[in-house]
Amino acid sequence: MKEKLLVGWKETLDLPELGIYGIEAKVDTGAASSVLHCNSYKIINEDGQDWIICELIINFKTKETKTLKLKLYRTKLVKSSFGQEEKRYYIRTTATLYNQVFSIKISFRNRSQMTYPMLLGKNFLNKRFLVDVSKENLSMKTLVK
Repeated sequence: MKEKLLVGWKETLDLPELGIYGIEAKVDTGAASSVLHCNSYKIINEDGQDWIICELIINFKTKETKTLKLKLYRTKLVKSSFGQEEKRYYIRTTATLYNQVFSIKISFRNRSQMTYPMLLGKNFLNKRFLVDVSKENLSMKTLVK
């Protein structure tokens, strides 16, 4: 069995396929899926394939945005933390932590009122990571040594 990596209550990671580097994510074991802030999005269908066109912030200090067209992996009805059902759109991409690349499924939501632009949910964390809620950015601190 592969040893699990230790993460804190928040981590800084990269989403290289999306051109996003150094994004702060809150680790949320109560959330099933991982969520990324998206200013706006629309779903289109081209030749039988669904795509999501979304405006993402790629630099959180300067608020620089980029519009991406991404292949839709899945659509699912989920219950929000407020108890309301909403349709979520998911993509598959990669995330880099501990200088390792992991596959991740991400849905999009406007998180402009939240402290962190991304949530890492238990579907991503499961079988890979253990969470120490008293620590933060453990994946970055290991690389700096």
